[in-house]
Amino acid sequence: MATSSINCLSLAMLVIFGTLIYNTNEVSAQCGGSFPALVSQCSKFVQKSGPSIPPSPGCCAVIRTFDISCGCKLVTKEVERLVSIPKVIFVARSCGLNIPPGLQCGSVRVPPKFKK
Repeated sequence: MATSSINCLSLAMLVIFGTLIYNTNEVSAQCGGSFPALVSQCSKFVQKSGPSIPPSPGCCAVIRTFDISCGCKLVTKEVERLVSIPKVIFVARSCGLNIPPGLQCGSVRVPPKFKK
């Protein structure tokens, strides 16, 4: 039952993201990368519910093909209802991307990176 719910959520996210993205073609045209690969590899790491967990190597490989600053400019309220922008920032930084503090990503202003 739980696996079925997770699969339905992933499929719903893919359909909604696909509709948003393919209707505008902005992400692939302006920001690079493969959106279907991004959804399939990274969606479980940026879901609204649950804790922040480090992304998989596959997710990092895909996310490195995107211009995150460009993608942040295209985040809509609809996307923010499905995806945790703080987790997107966490995932991108965990994959070694430099996400500049102060960058506006949807309704979220990127915080400074905490030093360990």
